[in-house]
Amino acid sequence: MIVVIATRNKHKVEEIRACLGEGFDYLTLRDFPNAPVPVEDQPTFAGNATKKASLLARWLAEQRLQSQTVFVLADDSGLEVDALGGAPGVNSARFAALDRGGQSNSTDAENNTKLLRLLVGVPPDRRTARFRCAIALARVAPASRAGDESEPSGTRVARGEPLIFEGTCEGRILESPRGTAGFGYDPLFLPDGHAQTFAELGDEVKNKISHRARALAKLRRWFAEQRRHD
Repeated sequence: MIVVIATRNKHKVEEIRACLGEGFDYLTLRDFPNAPVPVEDQPTFAGNATKKASLLARWLAEQRLQSQTVFVLADDSGLEVDALGGAPGVNSARFAALDRGGQSNSTDAENNTKLLRLLVGVPPDRRTARFRCAIALARVAPASRAGDESEPSGTRVARGEPLIFEGTCEGRILESPRGTAGFGYDPLFLPDGHAQTFAELGDEVKNKISHRARALAKLRRWFAEQRRHD
């Protein structure tokens, strides 16, 4: 079974592979340099993940590449800070760039700097936040059936919706970064029940409690259920 991860972000790929585990042949967008690039303009993480998974699955069906079952896995995730009304939310990757009127992603340092600036003076008990992840899974239809109606499960995407698996991790935003591992807002995010940030915990712990790990655990159970029925 092939799983095509719809990203070029090596950090996401590493987390997804670690959480989803063995038993799959993994590919990423780096293996398909001509794949279409969707505009992530949906108001929700699930909406953006669905758009990415559907577009790539349709494109792959047209390539007539599949010799076995192929799934597209698309992730959209980000940080929601309560004191900022849920921002940066779906704009997490381009949070700082929005100030310049841009839509491209900002650097992690730029995003973290903006977040800390907006939270200056906000006391610890009001710095609550969460990471949220939505994963869309779409099955690539065989090329000869790419125009068929989708099955009710949504696992064929010719005209149907991908399956959605979601996960969250609650915590709060610190006043300064801690740790050098991870990426994005990890050095600022202290998950509930832990004394270390995502950037300090290490992959073994993070890949058990993170928003992406929790969404992927649901997906892993779904795959296991499908295999039992095969």
